[in-house]
Amino acid sequence: QVQLVESGGGLVQPGGSLRLSCAASGTIFSVDTMYWYRQAPGKLREWVAAITWRGTTLYADSVKGRFTISRDNAKNTVYLQMNSLKPEDAAVYYCNDGEDHWGQGTQVTVSS
Repeated sequence: QVQLVESGGGLVQPGGSLRLSCAASGTIFSVDTMYWYRQAPGKLREWVAAITWRGTTLYADSVKGRFTISRDNAKNTVYLQMNSLKPEDAAVYYCNDGEDHWGQGTQVTVSS
C-alpha cells in the first residue's frame, strides 16, 4: 500500500527557513505528480505546491517566490524548501500523490 512519511518540521523564527521531506513507498513515484498541502488550526487544508514527474512546478500565490518544491525520484522523496517564513505559514504540512493518500503530516511553527 502507499505510504507517505513527512518530516523536517519544527519551530522557526519569522524570516527563517525549513526544508520538509516526504518519503513515498508503495507507489510508482517517478510517474506521480506530487503535492504539498497545509492545514492551520481552524482552517481548511489548502494546496501549497505541486511538481510533475518531469519537474514542472506550480505554487500557490501565497508562497510563490519563497517556497521551492523539488523531487529526487531515485530516493522516492519530494521536498519543500521554505524560506522567508511568515507566521501565517504555520500549519501542519502534508504531502500527497494526487490520490487519497496522506501521511501524518509535519508541524511547522513560525514564531519569535
